[in-house]
Amino acid sequence: MPDLGVSDAVLGVTRSVTGRRWVWRQGDARAGLAIAQRLDVPEIVGRLLAARGVGVEEATDFLEPKLRALMPDPSCLRDMDPAADRLAAAVRSGETVVVYSDYDADGACAGALLVQVLRDLGVDATHYVPDRMREGYGPNAPAIAALCDRGATLIVCADCGIAGHAAFVAAEGRADIVVLDHHKAEGPPPDILATVNPNRLDCTSGLKNLCAAGVAFMASVALHRALRKAGWFATRPEPSLLEHLDLVALATVCDMMPLTGLNRALVTQGLRIMARRGRPGVAALLEIAGVKDAPTAHSLGFGLGPRVNASGRIGESDLALRLLLEQDTIEARAIAERLHEINRRRQEVEAEVVAAATVMAEAAVAEGHPVLLVCAQGWHPGVVGIVAGRLKDRFHRPVLVGGIANGLVKGSGRSVPGMDLGAAVIAARQAGLFETGGGHTMAAGFSFRDGRQDEVQAFLSARLTRPAGLPEVADLIVEGTLSVGAATATLATQVSRLAPFGAGNEEPVFALRHARVVRADRVGKEGATIRAFLEGEGGERLKAVCFRAKEGALADALLNARGRPLHLCGALRAETWQGDTSASLHVQDAAPA
Repeated sequence: MPDLGVSDAVLGVTRSVTGRRWVWRQGDARAGLAIAQRLDVPEIVGRLLAARGVGVEEATDFLEPKLRALMPDPSCLRDMDPAADRLAAAVRSGETVVVYSDYDADGACAGALLVQVLRDLGVDATHYVPDRMREGYGPNAPAIAALCDRGATLIVCADCGIAGHAAFVAAEGRADIVVLDHHKAEGPPPDILATVNPNRLDCTSGLKNLCAAGVAFMASVALHRALRKAGWFATRPEPSLLEHLDLVALATVCDMMPLTGLNRALVTQGLRIMARRGRPGVAALLEIAGVKDAPTAHSLGFGLGPRVNASGRIGESDLALRLLLEQDTIEARAIAERLHEINRRRQEVEAEVVAAATVMAEAAVAEGHPVLLVCAQGWHPGVVGIVAGRLKDRFHRPVLVGGIANGLVKGSGRSVPGMDLGAAVIAARQAGLFETGGGHTMAAGFSFRDGRQDEVQAFLSARLTRPAGLPEVADLIVEGTLSVGAATATLATQVSRLAPFGAGNEEPVFALRHARVVRADRVGKEGATIRAFLEGEGGERLKAVCFRAKEGALADALLNARGRPLHLCGALRAETWQGDTSASLHVQDAAPA
């Protein structure tokens, strides 16, 4: 049984090799014991659940999430009924429907889901994805008008549209508009037939954590219900909607939605569907990403997600959506290979921008800015959000990264807990500093005139003052301490019961006491992964691996330990090879023992 402590510093580590404090995740041990006794699960599982705020009554749904128990009536979403009725009318009348979606993973998944659902019902459904460079995000009037010219009588906006008021004027008297979105609204919804968005100001569904693909799935359920009531399926088979949950799972993970409540059920079931590899496009992505076993939330977020997002960042905006719709396995493989190559180019572009932006960010940190604003000519707009995230992780403060082109700075920002970046960006826009700007607490997009950098920096620094006690480097939250001998496959398997892990349900991190690195070497492409073998004080052995370790203090600590004992932090995972299950530590940090 690992020791779940109560003091502030785990193993006394106040500054690890990466500069972090190791602190305990606080939880109610008695509540954990009650969960363990009620559900007849190991005590460690109960204590981990309690530490995540899961109560006794909710624990079963958390560990065994089922749609039957967690799926609400789609009508709880504002405007869902008129949206479903209009979609049903389009099905019955054989109308031409266009799905207009965003170019990121959530948009691609939501768009593909809706197009496939409509096609399965016999509708002539097509898709449209705006070009990131030429058109930007969201609906635009010329594109809407062109779709109407092509005969569209119903346009469904997926993962966009909540702010499409001006663009939708182009469809007046020509086509109806239905929006299925999840982005935050600043005011009243557009004056269109239906706006389904759990984050619109007057929606009381409580489903604010749904991604757009989740909203699209709910709309598909409502559509089928409307058709069922109208007798549509009395003479024809009803297609299965559960087969599309692989797309909902991919979108939910990639859009970093909390893996709690309904999302846990959607992702858990979606992963089961995905494991069958019945969708040629997804099967091709899994193969090219090297996912040989059953997919997990981790493989979606780090294997599939970057490749799906790559086309919208620096390639053809609709390539990922086309892959998800592709039925031919050979063509799916070809598209997946193109996405893989685009993602490789994206990584190269990103690395160049990260290197230049880091130098500028270090200078801004030295000047004492609580918010970092870095921008330069030539930085690709498709990677600035990723770069902002990297710098945010490194410097533990809000970061805005922008590319300069045609006299305009356009970019994205990422924040840290306790500092509401979206509100600050909106305030800057309202103050006339930004041409465009919006977002939420942890992320935002913006644009402003080149030459106003100093004004923007001063405004944001005044608006986003650093909270007292916020450390310069993010703390590492630890769930328990282990000896090398206690880090067993049995324990790793017990911990895995809390999966899927991701936003809102982070994978438990354990501190390994007094581990001696008996061997460590570099493996993988470019040697960016370190494989190590650990030994405990009683001679017990454990495998360890450290990713993204091409350079840095953690890599140096592992490679140069020379038998000296270390405290190591990381996730304990069970891995099966040729029928043999063993544990391994996925190292995230280290400190001298």
